[in-house]
Amino acid sequence: MSLSSANKATPATLGVHHVGLTVPDIAATRAFFVDVLGFEQVGERPDYPALFVSDGTVMITLWQASDPGTATAFDRKNVIGLHHLALLVADQAGLDQLHRRLTAAPGVVIEFAPQALRGGPVRHMMCAMPGGVRLELIATAA
Repeated sequence: MSLSSANKATPATLGVHHVGLTVPDIAATRAFFVDVLGFEQVGERPDYPALFVSDGTVMITLWQASDPGTATAFDRKNVIGLHHLALLVADQAGLDQLHRRLTAAPGVVIEFAPQALRGGPVRHMMCAMPGGVRLELIATAA
């Protein structure tokens, strides 16, 4: 046994519980997750306002920006914080089908179509959801 494995601590966390995203248009972003990605709305706080959506594995909290007109747009190269959100897709065919749906979805900008990740068997694509947050979708090899 190596020294590093003997001293390795058990992780203090158990995985992602939820991800919170501030969005400029909560209704458009809800429609993206529910109508395009097939998530279910599992709760809301109208007074905040916030909506909670889930794919059964991860929950995403959507927070409405107070003043979207003056909010700072997402900039992956110059803002500290979320670079992108990556979600796992069941398989390669599902990724291709999702790409077609995303291409037709309002407010979605495709950054790149499904392609091999670093030349390997895993494929991924990148888009910006309504409001500009980058979303990566990944399908593992069969």
